Amino acid sequence: MIFKPLFIFLFFNSFAISFSFSQNDQKDWLIDSSGYAAEIKKEDGNLILTNGLVLRKIQLHPNAATVEYKNLISKETMLRSIKPEAEVTINDSTYAVGGLHGLKEHGYLKNEWLAKLKARPNDFRYISHEIKTISPNIEWNSGRRYHTAKEEHAKGKELVLTFEHSDPALNGITINVHYEIFDGLPLIAKWITIMNDSPNTMTLNRFKSELLAFPETENPVETPHRWRRPNMHVESNYAFGGFTAGESSVTTFWEPDPEYTSQVNWKMETPCLLVSKLPVGPEIDLAPNGVFESFKTYELLLGNTADRERNTLAQRKMYRTLAPWITENPIFMHLTTTDDEKVRSAIDQCAETGYEMVILSFGSGLNMEDTTAVNIQKFKRLADYAHKKGIELGGYSLFSSRSIDETIDVINIETGKPGGTKFGNAPCLASEWGKSYLEKLKCFLKETGFDLLEHDGPYPGDHCASTSHKYHKGYEDSQWVQWNMTKDFYNWLRQEGIYLNAPDFYFLEGSNKCGIGYREVNWSLPRDQQIVLGRQNIYDGTWEKAPSMAWTFVPLTEYHGGGAAATLEPLEEHLDAYEAHMAQNYGSGVQACYRGPRLYDTEKTKKLVIDQINHYKKYRDILNADIIHLKRPDGRSWDGFMHVDPHLEEKGFLMLFNPTDKIIKETIEVPMYYTGLTNTAKISQEGRTEKTYSINRDFYTTLEIEINPNHYTWYLLK
Repeated sequence: MIFKPLFIFLFFNSFAISFSFSQNDQKDWLIDSSGYAAEIKKEDGNLILTNGLVLRKIQLHPNAATVEYKNLISKETMLRSIKPEAEVTINDSTYAVGGLHGLKEHGYLKNEWLAKLKARPNDFRYISHEIKTISPNIEWNSGRRYHTAKEEHAKGKELVLTFEHSDPALNGITINVHYEIFDGLPLIAKWITIMNDSPNTMTLNRFKSELLAFPETENPVETPHRWRRPNMHVESNYAFGGFTAGESSVTTFWEPDPEYTSQVNWKMETPCLLVSKLPVGPEIDLAPNGVFESFKTYELLLGNTADRERNTLAQRKMYRTLAPWITENPIFMHLTTTDDEKVRSAIDQCAETGYEMVILSFGSGLNMEDTTAVNIQKFKRLADYAHKKGIELGGYSLFSSRSIDETIDVINIETGKPGGTKFGNAPCLASEWGKSYLEKLKCFLKETGFDLLEHDGPYPGDHCASTSHKYHKGYEDSQWVQWNMTKDFYNWLRQEGIYLNAPDFYFLEGSNKCGIGYREVNWSLPRDQQIVLGRQNIYDGTWEKAPSMAWTFVPLTEYHGGGAAATLEPLEEHLDAYEAHMAQNYGSGVQACYRGPRLYDTEKTKKLVIDQINHYKKYRDILNADIIHLKRPDGRSWDGFMHVDPHLEEKGFLMLFNPTDKIIKETIEVPMYYTGLTNTAKISQEGRTEKTYSINRDFYTTLEIEINPNHYTWYLLK
């Protein structure tokens, strides 16, 4: 479909979609990204990275510097001034890497100024460059996993700029600045590597791997309480401490630019300089022949700032491209025991009902740190039994939120003692105990044949002030060292094909799934409250995550208290609540931790579970597709969401809920744009006869709905 420039708002009750196109005769890359192949070309002394969606131009002489950064979707120029390509502090001296100097104005940039700019003698100078095809960050073994449409590693081009310094003291130090541009995404990645080919050990105190002077999006004279950001999403793979990219961001800094003296803000506090750096350190020693590699910064340019759905759809597509393992989405239960007979019984129930994985949960008695022959053999026998039944088996290991002893725990820099970390107490991964812990987990997983690790407390960003731990020097290098140890371990899991649940944002380093975002004690509330709150969690948690990236929770047995009113056991006595949980979880494509000793207690319960699983598997592809958010649960009227995928036969799956005690009959407007359907749609309710509906020029169709009290309904769109 060919689009002319337009700007459309679709109002859907309290929900609104807006989207814009500024590309004449171009396809919308969110619907069809073919034709947006990445290329890097040399032209008139510049290197140009582009794919039809984004453009970054780097002038090479007299030194290399980014002189244009353009959003080809919105036609925005994203640059107002020129900064170095990176900055490093080596042996306590700071050096720019690349950059052009001589601008007298930093509020805007004219092309005719570029030829007059100079290189500074104290900067690292551009020497050469290399263009190559992107190679995978992580080897991904996806042979046995349950995912939808086959995802592949990102494709595109990589540019490597090489810099050296004329100072004899830096002879042998080479800095490479790397850029990646991807097929079909308005996305550029950037990082640096440093090679020490000198005869001396050097200390890298700090670095900035990206510095970009963006135009401000507002220009208040007085400093506001909150600044608006440029039309882009920025994150890095150095992320921890939360369930979303925003919660986990620690390397993205929007800083004032002291060179920008013509800005309107009279205190010159406008945060219009994007800097990618560590909050502390890394303060690492690089021995002769040593190589340092920084984290990667990902810069996703957006269509406009107003459309949350479109911007987060772009973010979700970025994750599927950079981390295709996030599309793996096995159906699992959380088992609360390691008793051999009960584990085998749960495995049998999973095989009979269509479940695919059993996770030995927290509190089950599993201890992966016990690598004795007796323990290994016990769980290998259970894994072998599961595999014969076609079921995968895995388990839980706690890292953080516990204390080992004062010689091992993270040391608080303010007190010089353990305690005061993000989760109270935590062991330091860069201690001998931490290294041994990882080796024990590797041994256990390999020897037992376990298929999954649920890792509670992957390193959450705690700095450690200890100077006696074996693998870090002190406070400033502690976070960097521990992150690299975690990253290497998670990369190994991905290469081994071991599924990883982790309550932290490690997707770009191998994690498959993290929490949807919920308050744990809410699962001790009465069942009817859990259902509506759980649906709110799903609605809110699938903006920045695809459904397969998240888990939610269902307490089959008591969890955080609440007694009989909060639990589903005995299951047959609460089939309505059991069905409601399964319908909204499987209907959203979000797997839940069904935590308890069994999946069913009677034949009636078993039939319910089988029916729900069969329904999910029948529509699995579209139920794992992106969610369009229609109406957030409020308890007073209908709520719902719609899955969309223009590449499937089933283009959409509409899921609607009625939390009231009265029948809801309404006429609603269904947004059709992201289904890829343009003129008509065939819609059927709950598998009944299809009806053909027209789609108007604003890309919505009118649908009469009916939902029974305290129930749900669904519609299939083709």
